[in-house]
Amino acid sequence: MVYSIVFAYAASHSLLITLFAGFAAHAGALSFGSLIMLCWIASFLGDVVRFWIGRRYGNALVHRFPRLERPVKVISRLVDNHYLWMILAHRYPHGIRSVAGFAYGMSNLPWATFLPINLVASGLWAVIIVSLGYGFGQFSEKALNNASSGLGIAMLIVFVALSWYLSRRLERLIEQEPSS
Repeated sequence: MVYSIVFAYAASHSLLITLFAGFAAHAGALSFGSLIMLCWIASFLGDVVRFWIGRRYGNALVHRFPRLERPVKVISRLVDNHYLWMILAHRYPHGIRSVAGFAYGMSNLPWATFLPINLVASGLWAVIIVSLGYGFGQFSEKALNNASSGLGIAMLIVFVALSWYLSRRLERLIEQEPSS
């Protein structure tokens, strides 16, 4: 059941659930290797489905949900110019994760280019995020053993704040991208 939930969240690139799953792997509740493979497959398939939806129904969806038009146009333009970096990095910042796969499908990016890059990028994401959660579990355990329980909580707060700050910063940079 837990692996099914992690799969669903990893398919949507949910960082927090994947981080907590890595933490649970450190505690021995989940298998570290199985978790990485599960998150890798889920992330890959989630983007493939979003790419297909963008390719097949993208214009109709943007027409139906006008709020998506600006982010999809910006991401599509960035993909046309920097597809490798966008596919490698879109899983991390909050504002981009949710629409990037659709925008890729709406861009000029061919399936044959998208699939291998997405396979590598989703694997990197799975290893990085699950390992960060695992490492945080290891660090927290040591901090708790040293009677410094506040340090583990402080590190979690710093990590979440830094993630939030960096995602907002990236969103501002994307908004400043000149329109074509």
